[in-house]
This record gives sequence, C-alpha cells and structure tokens, in this order.
Amino acid sequence: MMVERCCCVRTHRFLALFLLPLGFTLLASSRGVAAILDPVDFLALQAIRKGLEDMPGSDFFSDWDFTGDPCAFPGVFCAGDRVMALALGNPRAGYPGLQGHLDPALGQLSALAELSLVPGRVTGPVPDELARCPDLRFLALSKNLLSGPIPAGLGALPRLRTLDLSYNQLSGPVPPSLTAALALSNLILCHNQLSGTLPPFPDSASLLRLDLKHNQLAGPVPSLPPSLQYLALSHNTLTGPVDTVLPRLTRLIFLDLSSNLLEGPIPGSVFEFPLAVLQLQRNAFTGKVEPPQEDVVIPVVDLSYNRLWGAVPPQLAAVGRLYLNNNRFSGEVPSRLVQGLSNGMQLLYLQHNFLTGIEIGPAAAAIPVGASLCLQYNCMVQPFDTPCPLKAGTQKMRPVYQCPDWRG
Repeated sequence: MMVERCCCVRTHRFLALFLLPLGFTLLASSRGVAAILDPVDFLALQAIRKGLEDMPGSDFFSDWDFTGDPCAFPGVFCAGDRVMALALGNPRAGYPGLQGHLDPALGQLSALAELSLVPGRVTGPVPDELARCPDLRFLALSKNLLSGPIPAGLGALPRLRTLDLSYNQLSGPVPPSLTAALALSNLILCHNQLSGTLPPFPDSASLLRLDLKHNQLAGPVPSLPPSLQYLALSHNTLTGPVDTVLPRLTRLIFLDLSSNLLEGPIPGSVFEFPLAVLQLQRNAFTGKVEPPQEDVVIPVVDLSYNRLWGAVPPQLAAVGRLYLNNNRFSGEVPSRLVQGLSNGMQLLYLQHNFLTGIEIGPAAAAIPVGASLCLQYNCMVQPFDTPCPLKAGTQKMRPVYQCPDWRG
C-alpha cells in the first residue's frame, strides 16, 4: 500500500508539471504551504501582458518575467492560487503610464476583486468580459483613451462598489443596468462623450457619489436616490425643472448642476443641506431665491448667469463666496450682505443685475482689503470703487432706459 501511494503521488506531480505551461511556479501561501497558481489565471496574465506595454520612461513591466513567480510581479496580488487584484502601471504621481489595449482575457480572472489602470494611453474598448468577474468590487480605468460603449454587463456585477471610467472617450448611453445596481456606491463617468438621457435610480440604491460632468447627456434630471452625498452633472445639456428632484437629496455635501439648460425655481430647501459647494450657475433658473429664515452657511454658492429675480436674500450674508451676478435681481443690496464682507465673506459678486442702491451701514467703510465686492453694471451709481473681474466689463452702470425704477 505504501509503494502504491508513493507512485500515485509521483504521478499526480508529474501530471501537474506536464499540464502547466512552462514557467509555472509554486506560490507561498499564508500557511507556508506551496500552492500552484491557477492555470487559467496564469494564461490570462500572459495575454494581458501581450496587450499592454510601457510608455517611454516607464519600466512597470520590466519585472514581469513569466519564468518567475507571477504573484511577485508588480501590481499583481494573489490569494492562494488565484489573482485577486491587478494594479496596472506605476501609481506614483507624474510617472508614465501604459499603452496598448485591455485584453478580453481579463474576464478569465474569475476571482478578481480589484482592477485599476494608471493614467496613460490605453486605447480600445472596456472589455465586455469583465462582467464575468463576479467578485469584482473596484474598477478604475480613468484618464486613458478608452472608447466605445460602457459594457451593460458591469451593472450586473453583484459586488461592484466603485466604477471609475472618467476622462476617457467613451460614448453611447449610460446603461440602465448601472443606475439600477443597488450595491454601487461610486459611479464616476465624467469627461467622456456619453449621450442620451440618464436613466432613473431606485430609491433603494446605496449610491454616494454620482459624477457625470462634461458629457453630452440630455433630457431631464431623473429621480435620484436619497443616499447621494456628491452630485456633479455640470456641462451637459440637461433640461427641465429640478424642484421635485433636489428636495429629497438632504445628505448632499456637494452639488454641481452648472452649465446645463435647467429651468424653473431653485427649491429653497437646498440651502439647508450640509453643502460645502452649491453650483447652479449658467442655466435658465427663474423665480425668487427664497432660502429658509436661518442664515445660509454654505462656503460657496454660485447662482450666476441665470434668470433669477426679486430681492437679494439677506440670509446669504454668511456665505463665504457668493456669486449672484448676471441675473435680474432688483431693489437695494441688503446691508447685512455688505456687513458680511467684514465678518468673513470673501467675495460678493452682484454685477449685471438691476439693483438700484445699496444699504450702507458703518461696516461699509471697513470692508477688508482682501474682500471682493463687485456692483458693476447695475441701476445705480456705485457708492465706492469695488474690485471686479475683467470679464465684468468696463461699463459702470446700465443705460437709463433699462432702469425704470432707478432713483439715482
């Protein structure tokens, strides 16, 4: 029996060495017992390597020698006999990236949980085969030259938490499967060429960050999950009102809808959100700005280049940087706003409105040198010289015929 067992062991070892490609090595497991890398993973790494190469100045692949231990390669992380994570390229800032294409063999790494690619010049599509990696939870391929559509199968990955395909040349619509992915926390697709309408998100989604700025998306802003904390949809061609969409997003700390074609009123409830930045500039919003009675403490509020009208709200006096220029505000500038410049407000832009005066209190003469107050091109003679940006123009006042209520 002992002789038979020894022969059996020798036979199994011989078959393993015979069936594995030349260069397969033993990998040390956490228990110190040797484990052989899965043959499929080994072949997949070879195919991935053939599809990519170092850009000039990069030596990332210099240690990818398949006669050695693949799990010792830079950027390859294994657990047992499987590849669990791939970090392709040197992550050091300013270091050259990779070029070539992403081989479909990536989908053969069925235990892969994380895949990242440093900025470089990798071209071609995002492989559809990545949808065959059921454990994938982190996929970041930003700042390359990837093109084509976003694979719809990525939305079916049950554990995917972060998808970052930003700063590429991807086109086509945002797949509905992505917006329906309940486990997804971070969806970052900005600076591409995505088009079409944005599908709705279910309320049960756990999405925290949605970044789709600088695309070609059109249509209305869809329903969004109340879990959102970061929303960036700027520089698209989105249309319609947002007064039914935004009030539900009470956890937002960053909101940027600028440079779209949005219209209708700005819901007053957004001024109560725990925002650090509120950017709604360069749209077609109309109506009065009506924040709650309490002072708004958002550090940056930009409502410029809209069609807002009515009085300038004094509740905005505690904002750090306030842009209300290029609207249709009228009446006098509240003294509280002028006093705000002495109490920490850094910038107050009111140029290109229809303001007829300014409530000057004792604080007006004590405006700090570093603070910026611009009143140019309104319906009044400015009570004192104020620093304005060059793009504000050189005209100090509007023509009289545009200012029927001007008392100056």
